[in-house]
Amino acid sequence: MTVHNDVITFILAGGKGSRLSPLTIDRAKPAVPFGGKYRIIDFTLANCLHSGLRRILVLTQYKSHSLHKHLRDGWSIFNPELGEYITPVPAQMRTGNDWYTGTANAIYQNQYLLERSEANTSLILSGDHIYRMDYAAMLESHKQTDAELTIACMEVPLAEACAFGTVTIENDRVIGFTEKPCNPSPLPNKKDMALVSMGIYIFSTDLLIKALNDDQADTTSSHDFGHDIIPKLIKSNKVYAYQFGSNKGRVTPDRYWRDVGTIDTFYQANMDLLKTQPSLNLYQNDWPIRSHVKQSPPARTVPGMTGTEGIIINSILANGTVISGGSVQHSILFSNVFVDDGATVQDSILFDGVSVGTNALLRHCIVDKHVVIPAGESIGYDIEKDRSRFTISDEGVVVIPRGYQFD
Repeated sequence: MTVHNDVITFILAGGKGSRLSPLTIDRAKPAVPFGGKYRIIDFTLANCLHSGLRRILVLTQYKSHSLHKHLRDGWSIFNPELGEYITPVPAQMRTGNDWYTGTANAIYQNQYLLERSEANTSLILSGDHIYRMDYAAMLESHKQTDAELTIACMEVPLAEACAFGTVTIENDRVIGFTEKPCNPSPLPNKKDMALVSMGIYIFSTDLLIKALNDDQADTTSSHDFGHDIIPKLIKSNKVYAYQFGSNKGRVTPDRYWRDVGTIDTFYQANMDLLKTQPSLNLYQNDWPIRSHVKQSPPARTVPGMTGTEGIIINSILANGTVISGGSVQHSILFSNVFVDDGATVQDSILFDGVSVGTNALLRHCIVDKHVVIPAGESIGYDIEKDRSRFTISDEGVVVIPRGYQFD
């Protein structure tokens, strides 16, 4: 694997993630737990690790303590003596009296780090998407086309394209870019699909610095890459598209990419891991996803007080989890979860330290950390009762916030 010492990577990780509330009440969106043992940002960081990227700046802002702690505990893996690092950079108001006011402004406020890096190429990523991607293949494409900016793109159904920046290309050259259009244009040969930006950009560093300074001088700009900077650059610079899943990389042919920006998309992305052949394979030996995991004993089942055996059906269980006579079906349990005698957990996600009492029933739920579900409690069966106590998503997922106390 080639290490790309001439590339500096920025990971944008400062968003509030308000549509993921209440999971983001106490943590930034990239720090939200995912898949039984990970945080959302682990997937972007793992992509960097396996792509040979060793100079990484994580730009944080909103309620960043949990994220900073996770980076310290799980990702202090590079050698500073070799010029390698994963460094969190909180908003510092270095260029004025504002916090980060847009994706481009976040980079602009840290332009001194960009200049000091002396990197020829800059890679800009989001820290809140779930996917696997070989950035090295995209970097090679950027070099081969002699591009000044390369945008990672993917095809999505036309009906979903209005949530993204849509891209028009001609021989891979970007000739049009519209951020979140009301009426997105279909692909010429696929009328039901559109090509959209994934929010992954490779810039010539010289162009990036110039574009950031020009944008900051524009008092009408919202200082966003998709809305402001990219539409201007395609008129005067060499901007190319790199199509995700083009088989140019050394990764097995995953086509999975999810913006887990809402409770429903977050829930579904977790449930996707339980498919017989999941699109995102966590067990791919040549592309492991690392994280910080506390030392805990192995998961186990044990007969409950009534002698009933614990039952597990198509579920993911993390270390320290104990199923004591309960039943867990099509669910994801993080570390140190306890499911007591006669309890049933179905189609649910339970974060660290959740305890489910005797004969309790959970269905279609997300339960945040350290919640104790009382014996005999029922959640996910009476929508009106649940709505009076908890957040319920558009598709009926019940979310119990961290540390919730039952009456």
